[in-house]
Amino acid sequence: MTEATDARALLADRLAAVRARVDAACAASGRPRGSVRVLLATKTVDAARVRLALEADRAAVDADPSLAPVLVGENRVQELVAKGPDLADLAPTTHLIGPLQSNKVNAALRWVSCVESVASPDLAARLSDRCTDRPAPLDVLVQVNVSGEETKHGVPLGDAAALAVDVAALPGLRLAGFMTVGLRSPDADAVGAGYAALAALRDDVLRSGEPGTAEARTLSMGMSGDLEVAVAHGATLVRVGSAVFGARPQP
Repeated sequence: MTEATDARALLADRLAAVRARVDAACAASGRPRGSVRVLLATKTVDAARVRLALEADRAAVDADPSLAPVLVGENRVQELVAKGPDLADLAPTTHLIGPLQSNKVNAALRWVSCVESVASPDLAARLSDRCTDRPAPLDVLVQVNVSGEETKHGVPLGDAAALAVDVAALPGLRLAGFMTVGLRSPDADAVGAGYAALAALRDDVLRSGEPGTAEARTLSMGMSGDLEVAVAHGATLVRVGSAVFGARPQP
């Protein structure tokens, strides 16, 4: 076997293990299999390894058509732009999951179908300006800092509903839901409380009846270490990196 074949097989095994964890978490929560999508967080992962993971996933989906293909999530626009051409033939569905500066909006929009990190009216307005003439609206998630940690990106929980309503009314955008990065803590109950707060926020916005909020169902929350907690609290999308690609190199 070649080195690439070995690497693809390892990634396939890890992807299968992640899917098994998600399925088990869904079953434990009384949720149907397939109700949670998997997004590969590919920060610092080179395009060649991302390609191998996507090829392994495509083989798994071909073998079991009930599986939804994985999504790809990039944190940094510069990585998104650098890897995009090398992965274009595979046509992955790619989300931006990191902060987006206004001067990088055009570069990001070439490659993504969803921006998960909308945390200000200014960014939402800039995206709307760029997307008004697109054939289909851009999916966006409002990123919420449920933990209140100063190191975390996102709008404060108390301001999130108002921002979501404002975003939902903008032309060229579709408010698809909410995203958060959970509390960094070994206390599963404390982590879960943040995820429960995001789910409650989502439900409040859906019930509001405000224009453009009816499709805001996505809850992007949970990562490699806490995806079970997130699924138990209603996650519809989990972002996994190290569980598939291994520990990220330290700077």
